[in-house]
Amino acid sequence: MNTSETLQQLQHLKLQGMHNAYSHQLGLPVHQQLDAHELVGQLVQAESLFKANERTAYYLRLAKLRLPAIVEQVECGITRNFTKQQLATFMEGHYLRQGQNILITGSTGCGKSYLACALGNQACLEGYRTTYLNMNRLIEKITSSKLDGTYIKYLNYLERQALIILDDFGLQPLNQDVKLALLQILEDRYAKRAVIVTSQLPVSKWYEYINEPTLADAIMDRMTANAHRIELKGESRRNKKNNTAETPA
Repeated sequence: MNTSETLQQLQHLKLQGMHNAYSHQLGLPVHQQLDAHELVGQLVQAESLFKANERTAYYLRLAKLRLPAIVEQVECGITRNFTKQQLATFMEGHYLRQGQNILITGSTGCGKSYLACALGNQACLEGYRTTYLNMNRLIEKITSSKLDGTYIKYLNYLERQALIILDDFGLQPLNQDVKLALLQILEDRYAKRAVIVTSQLPVSKWYEYINEPTLADAIMDRMTANAHRIELKGESRRNKKNNTAETPA
């Protein structure tokens, strides 16, 4: 089999990483090409990296993160009430493996959603299926799935996600169906899979927001048990960006 046929076979077998690496090798001068053992190792490594990159891109598409946030650009410091050490701990992913929740609170514009999306992006990079939902979208999904008979299917889909991000918790009243669905989602994930919740309301106000003692007890118990709490401080990131844009370079 000649090199052209080998390249065609690699494509036919959908080994695109190997195909690209082998094609690159063939383009090098003969004295720069790897010997057989080194070549096989590089081809396997290239295919593994290609598959990992494809998986990451796929997970990011499915996640539908609200912001193109990355952890390297998360602002930390005393004035933010959030340290680099805390961020580094979350980047290690222990909370994902241990099914621990992260509750992020703070005033509007302080960067809650950015931090949540940055952690969601990092989770995708590490190979964890992630789903981002603001509460309005979750309410819409629950309502529509109840109407078209896909409610159980949707709950099963959410249960399979390694990480769910619930953004803007507390902005819109919750009806009975949504409260019950939220309880079921948290019950399915308890101590097994992680949830990140962002809210302008402090956690101490969530019980009052849910506004139904029995369900509030159950929801809060599952949401806050062993959860990491982050109360972001500082001025609005949006105002900061606007001021920076208006300042001459």
